[in-house]
Formats: sequence, structure tokens, C-alpha cells
Amino acid sequence: MISGIRALPATFLALGLAACSPAGIDVSQTGPFAPGIDRNAQAVDGVEVGHRLIAAGEYELAIKAFNRAALNRGGIDAEILSGLGSANLGLGRLGQAETLLRRATTEYDPYPEDLNNLGVVLMERGETGEAIQTLRRAFALDDGESTL
Repeated sequence: MISGIRALPATFLALGLAACSPAGIDVSQTGPFAPGIDRNAQAVDGVEVGHRLIAAGEYELAIKAFNRAALNRGGIDAEILSGLGSANLGLGRLGQAETLLRRATTEYDPYPEDLNNLGVVLMERGETGEAIQTLRRAFALDDGESTL
């Protein structure tokens, strides 16, 4: 009886390997397997990847994507600072988010989204007066389009 139980896993293994014969594998692009890598394809910009990851709630991965983008671009710019600040805001790292968003809005021409995120950070930190001014500035810079 015991020898029969021990032979059972070997039997399942043999059946499983038989099912994986080359004739049973679908190699077309419509099969269940991941497509191959096209090494000649254009890579997606790291900033775009970072924004997609933020939209998916993957803030740690977004920070990594923005850091890679900074390396590929040869430095940090307003868009990378904004992305890093937004990802840190999503993680609840208010101090880091504030520092990055302030840099994005003072060292470069501010975008309404950056000012809005900075205003949110300031509200969360209890700096209501400055937050209201920052949010008003974002609204004015956006010409009121953000209400739509």
C-alpha cells in the first residue's frame, strides 16, 4: 500500500511532463504566453511610467520610475520633482512631498496641478492660511478650468 502511495506523485509528474510536449505549446502571439521582447521598440519615458504607477496607487514603484527618468534625462526637472512630490504625498510623507513640490513651484514655472498638490500637503500639515493662498493661486493659474 505504501509503495502505491509513493508512486502516485511520480505518475502525476510523468503525466504533467507529457502534457508539456512541444506539440502542445502555442507559440503564436494570441496564445496564453507573454509576448517576446522587441529590442528595437522605443522605450516608454520613465516620467510617463511614473504617472501611470501613481494612477494605479503604486507610489513606491513610481518613485523608482521618476528616479530612473532623472538619470536618463541627466537631471531633475519640474516634471520629475512634481511626480516625486505627488508619489510622496500618496505615501503620506508630507515633509518630503512639501519639499519637492515647493522646489517644483519655485525653481520652475508652476503648474496648477503642482500648486494644488502643495495646497493639499499644507492643509494636511495644518497650515490652513498658506494652503488657501496656494489653492487660490492654482485655481487662478488654471483660469477656473479645474471646476469642470
